[in-house]
Amino acid sequence: MKAVNITDTQTLPTPYSPNAIRISTDLVTVPVSVTDASGATVTDLEKEDFQIEEDGKQESILTFVKAGQSPLQLTLILDLSGSVQSNFEFEQKAASRFLEKVWKQGDSVSIITVHRQPEVHLGSSVSLEEALKVVSALKPTEDATAFFDSVVMASELLTHSTAPNTRQATVIFSDGEDNRSNCRFPDALNATQRSNTVVYAINPSGPSIRLNEISSKGQEWLVSLAGKTGGAAFVSDRLSDLDSLYERIAVELRSLYLMSYYSSNTRADGAFRHISVSIPEKPELRIRAREGYYAIQESSELRE
Repeated sequence: MKAVNITDTQTLPTPYSPNAIRISTDLVTVPVSVTDASGATVTDLEKEDFQIEEDGKQESILTFVKAGQSPLQLTLILDLSGSVQSNFEFEQKAASRFLEKVWKQGDSVSIITVHRQPEVHLGSSVSLEEALKVVSALKPTEDATAFFDSVVMASELLTHSTAPNTRQATVIFSDGEDNRSNCRFPDALNATQRSNTVVYAINPSGPSIRLNEISSKGQEWLVSLAGKTGGAAFVSDRLSDLDSLYERIAVELRSLYLMSYYSSNTRADGAFRHISVSIPEKPELRIRAREGYYAIQESSELRE
């Protein structure tokens, strides 16, 4: 399948620019995972069990989708750049095994690659066979790494293509390093926080990342992207580690609650709004959710 270049605006959403102003609504969607003290997922909670606060003010939950009762929109970001060339075969096998483990009937998959610029190789396909075929056809490069641009691209793609009440997950197979992007890390973080995606990252470089300052920084970026959206980041260069890792991610994705609310703060002032989710009657339960979002003034594609 021919890759689609990010500049092909007839096929893809317009690439993110920090100065772009886009259409949005005031509806805030919050994916939430809940576990007990032993780490087991809790999937039998009701809307009345949850409380959401924005900047310390309680908000009314408008819509609520119980755990496992909504389709999943998966976006895979695979790094083809020179920085992971020696680990590409592991990365490719890891991505295929992830799809085989996580995908269920009714889910959709998009595939974006990282090298000198982002490329979309598959957009919202409901075919596992097609997704696996695309992954197996990917080839490593010696190119520079536009990682941040690719994360922004994935967030834009999800924003434009995901139906309401759909769980979203972005799964990154990369070392997180960047030496090419037009965007910077804050742009990538802002884009993920504006979308409703949960980020998981799998760094194929192994424990050796701790020996290199650039590699360590890349992992820090992965950890931040994942943590601030309610996901998690992992480091592994052994296929034997993957099954237990993928089982954990799969269980978390299948047990996500989705809830949304209209913010009582109607100011589009660009400020970061902190979100807090609690279960007042069961404080012993552990909650993971997005940390917040940016209240950005948006209309169509006007540029400053």
